[in-house]
Amino acid sequence: MKFKGIRKVEFFAKGKRGKVFTGNYNGKKVAIKVNKKINNEKDWLKLLNRHKIGPKFIYSGKDYIVYEFIEGKRILDYISENDKKEIIKVLKEIFRQCRALDRLKIDKKEMHNPWKHILIGKKIVMIDFERCHKVEKGKNVTQFGQFLLRKKDLLKRKGISINRKEFIKILKNYKDKQTEGNYNKIITILK
Repeated sequence: MKFKGIRKVEFFAKGKRGKVFTGNYNGKKVAIKVNKKINNEKDWLKLLNRHKIGPKFIYSGKDYIVYEFIEGKRILDYISENDKKEIIKVLKEIFRQCRALDRLKIDKKEMHNPWKHILIGKKIVMIDFERCHKVEKGKNVTQFGQFLLRKKDLLKRKGISINRKEFIKILKNYKDKQTEGNYNKIITILK
């Protein structure tokens, strides 16, 4: 396949809705996502980049988008391979991005099971926004919190213990009232 200005195009992966290629654009590695319904992801990436979320959007064409290629580990691999201090720093940044999505009234649709939607390398990046949509009330923070509760044993092995009962109560409070105070209580429980 040929894409404007991109050299060394190689197949990278096949997803549920399309294919991903990599290439070189202006000396940098990029991802090219090919999908017949790619406009939704293009629009979301443009918006979310302004909030420091997602890989940097570069350009789009008919049925494809080009964005920065993200080198990194999937979240569960990262947790397994790193220490408590680094893990907590990463979890707080993921929650920050989830909070931004909630404030924008956007549902990413994958935060309850984000194992392949968060990459951690030089930076912490959420990927795959084709299923995003506007909602009355975002639930990314609560979904990510529920994901962490399901991974409680893995976190405990890393020295991070979450009081299940207390955390559920805090998540419910945030779900009911998405105030900064309720959000901060979620962040402070991570220690």
